Amino acid sequence: MNTMQPDTLIKNPQGCHVVSSVQVPADAAQVWAVVGNFAGFDRFIPALSHIEMTGEGVSSLRKKFFKDGNLVVEQLNSRDDQALSMTWTTIYNTLGAANLWAAMQVKPVGMGKSVATWTIIAEPAQGGPEALPGFTDFVQGFADDAMNNVLKLFV
Repeated sequence: MNTMQPDTLIKNPQGCHVVSSVQVPADAAQVWAVVGNFAGFDRFIPALSHIEMTGEGVSSLRKKFFKDGNLVVEQLNSRDDQALSMTWTTIYNTLGAANLWAAMQVKPVGMGKSVATWTIIAEPAQGGPEALPGFTDFVQGFADDAMNNVLKLFV
């Protein structure tokens, strides 16, 4: 009898839920060209030294190399250039996240204005519920810094 069953280490996280949004004085398509570029997050995350891509489009892998030596590997889950949205999952990292799912979306909010929103749901790799507040603060701060940098690209 075969006891092998399909399994995966990728699970939808249940930890913190972080949302970071910025209103940008630019057309949604212009903002999407920046935040919707899965291979280009180093443009607004200065802690990144570079990004290496494997493949293109949905299911492609992104390796984010940080200047401090950390590494994050993520897979693009979905992408909709009409809705200006995409989602991805972290499959390996040295930053202390056990499971992480994220989404980026841009919505027009008037002539020459748009809102870019980065949503992250993640769990800390170590510690129980007591680790969640500090981890949540870290993830929120990281996302807020990145989105403020997006805004600076357009002002």
